[in-house]
Amino acid sequence: MADTTIEWTDATWNPVAGCAIITPGCTNCYAMRMAARLEAMGLDKYTGLTRKSGGRYVWTGKITLDEASLAAPLKWRKPRKIFVNSMSDLFHPDVPVEFIAKVWAVMAQTPQHTYQILTKRPDRMRAVLDDLDVTILPNVWLGTSVEDAAVLSRLDDLRSTRAIVRFISFEPLIGSVAGADLTDIHWAIVGGESGPRARPMEERWVDEIRVRCQLAGTAFFFKQWGGRNKKAAGRTYLGRTWDELPALRTCPASR
Repeated sequence: MADTTIEWTDATWNPVAGCAIITPGCTNCYAMRMAARLEAMGLDKYTGLTRKSGGRYVWTGKITLDEASLAAPLKWRKPRKIFVNSMSDLFHPDVPVEFIAKVWAVMAQTPQHTYQILTKRPDRMRAVLDDLDVTILPNVWLGTSVEDAAVLSRLDDLRSTRAIVRFISFEPLIGSVAGADLTDIHWAIVGGESGPRARPMEERWVDEIRVRCQLAGTAFFFKQWGGRNKKAAGRTYLGRTWDELPALRTCPASR
């Protein structure tokens, strides 16, 4: 587990490492570059997770399960918001259901923390959690990534997943999602792509999401404009920063 500069969380926890490219939103994933760097530093956990292709590093599809890191949150007493698997996807098809159950057990044992699970595979998340019949934990927020209109169906999969808090990461936002239905979605994070190959984000796409949030009563968090120099571009939108968080919930959501 490690502290992080990601604006919407406090720390990251990576019991799984490695992933696979499945949609255009994955093309310039920061975690691929980071995994290659960590492998070069000699961290066995990241060995073989990326390969060089066209002058950049991409996922090989290999997954590493890190049993040793499972207990890390048990040692952290101070309450934190924890992004689960910033270097992977807990619901990648090669992550066994039994391992997901172990992750869930740790989160249940550490109610002082708030866990934020973000997946590009909400269909599997819904199916696995239904099969496991896990307890709906008030300290576990479930989310999915939506980069453009082509993957708006992920919203429906998330909406049908049992959770106290459901959230969307519209990052990297590479197209309009004006048709997004945010009913029963409690939080929306919006951000442009960053890095050397960053694709631009249009302000009107952000406007569309903010309006949808207002209509649905969804908390709106603007993370960044992105670009080759994300610090220079900043995170001011309409003359201010937007750091809204979902309202705390103590009982299971209706769906």
